[in-house]
Amino acid sequence: MSLDAAVTLSVLALTLVAAAREWASLDLVVLVALFTLVVTRAAELETVLEGFSNPAVLTIGSLLVVAAGLRATGVLQDLAPKVLGAGGTLRSVLFRLTTTTAAGSAFLSNTALVAMGIPTLLGWSRRRGVPASKLLIPLSYASVLGGMCTLIGTSTNVVMDGLLEAGGMTGIGFFELAQIGVPLIVLAVIYLVFVAPKILPGRSSAELPERKPRRYVTEMKVPPGSSLAGQTVEESGLKEISGLFLVRLEREEVAVFAPVEPDTELAAGDRLAFAGVRQQIVELRRRRDLRTARYSPPGTGSAPQKLHEAVVSPGSPLVGSTVAEADFRPRYNAAVVAIHRHGEELDEPLDEVVLKAGDTLLLESAPGFSRAFRDAQDFYLVTPVEGSETLRREKKGTALGILGGVIVAAATGLIDLPMAALGGGVAMLATGCLGPGEARRSVDWSVLVLVGGAIGLAAALRSSGAAAFLGQGLEAAGDAFGPMGILVAVFLGTALLTEMIVNQAAAALAFPVVVAAAAAQGLDPRPLVIAATVAASFSFSTPLSYQTNLMVYGPGGYRFTDFVRAGLPMQLVLGTAAILLIWFFYPLGMA
Repeated sequence: MSLDAAVTLSVLALTLVAAAREWASLDLVVLVALFTLVVTRAAELETVLEGFSNPAVLTIGSLLVVAAGLRATGVLQDLAPKVLGAGGTLRSVLFRLTTTTAAGSAFLSNTALVAMGIPTLLGWSRRRGVPASKLLIPLSYASVLGGMCTLIGTSTNVVMDGLLEAGGMTGIGFFELAQIGVPLIVLAVIYLVFVAPKILPGRSSAELPERKPRRYVTEMKVPPGSSLAGQTVEESGLKEISGLFLVRLEREEVAVFAPVEPDTELAAGDRLAFAGVRQQIVELRRRRDLRTARYSPPGTGSAPQKLHEAVVSPGSPLVGSTVAEADFRPRYNAAVVAIHRHGEELDEPLDEVVLKAGDTLLLESAPGFSRAFRDAQDFYLVTPVEGSETLRREKKGTALGILGGVIVAAATGLIDLPMAALGGGVAMLATGCLGPGEARRSVDWSVLVLVGGAIGLAAALRSSGAAAFLGQGLEAAGDAFGPMGILVAVFLGTALLTEMIVNQAAAALAFPVVVAAAAAQGLDPRPLVIAATVAASFSFSTPLSYQTNLMVYGPGGYRFTDFVRAGLPMQLVLGTAAILLIWFFYPLGMA
């Protein structure tokens, strides 16, 4: 082993330790590793920078913009409630949940799908008395497996596709991995529907110690043409929304209903007062059959609106005036949509509420409101409410058409995936599905730095000879057990690596090693690369190695061991099936 290879392997080992112990963010750890390799002359600067010019970086960044356009137009938000259908038994719900999530995550961001699905599942579990812990791990696992089926399903596939093409080999076909992913999904659905409910704990997030949520009072209107007009309150389901309570119904110049009886018939123009937690008010504002009763009237223009929490300070000019008298639109370019007052129920309409110091207001305004007024004496504190942007539902069909265009262009080979993804991102901006500021915020630069850095680290492994040295271990497996031994070793090694670091980095680091091992044995490297690609997404046994697992960890009230108990058996079964499927579809022949 050369000195350069020894230094590179030492740096790699320290990188893995730093990642496992979380000494710093992984993107920073990888950048430090690249810097060290260049300073020690174990790798050339041009080599470690290869990753940042790889098309995978452009593809992933562009797909993040496309996903943001789908969120901004309500595509993902409208999908989440439909996953559960009309309810039913736990098994029927799990079947719909896992199959729908897997299908959706083959084309949409699994992170976004899980983010939208969590509040829906929590609300359903509270209404039905089913522990949320029975649902959220299956949600995460199904989203991971669905991403294995297409080239754009997960960034891991995109990274491997870029590495193959950079190495002069044929990239991954758009639906090529479906022949492996679809059978794995079938097995996973059987496991998650029939076995997992017996293993998963009967625990909910409500059992975790948490601060009592702040309750607001807000008002909504039944607009002309709403499907709610003519329905009774009971038929509308407005009194069954988890986290919300229908306090009062006002019908102009006719009557005030408080409390609201279930048989009260709704009519266009009715004003409904709700008390509830912030997140449910955000979701309520997104309903098509209701409109927010804003005070004062909304401004003109097409700029996206966002909710901000603002606490009225003692010296504020707002103290002592009603909401209507405060003139929020000309004064702040904002509108009051809800008020919280230390747990008090507000009996009067919102426009007649006399504001007091300490009142917390939900204000609908432009996204820059917090920057403009965070230092103003009018408010103690101004904070934006994440995920509360106004949805451009009129652009929903356009956004879906753009996604379809990206899929068709990439799947048919009309244009390469990086250009198809970039075109999709540009189209989201050009058609108004997404604003420039929203597009910039949607790009997770730490992910792009991590992907580019990991590919650069993989290039250093190859150029220094470290990859060839590691490949000798795979050669030993081949000498002892034949080609199947190499395939199993690649799969298990990559799966173990992805439990230590994120999947994109695991795939990038595995690539040069498996290519070197295949070359040493005179084998076609493609089966081994496919094995590493699939194994890099096998993150079921811990909550730490995949983002969706971390997302459900807290809301589901899980413990670390819950993922081991539920995920390890599935990982063993699906891993065995994956190896056999790869062996069948990708015979390990001579290169």
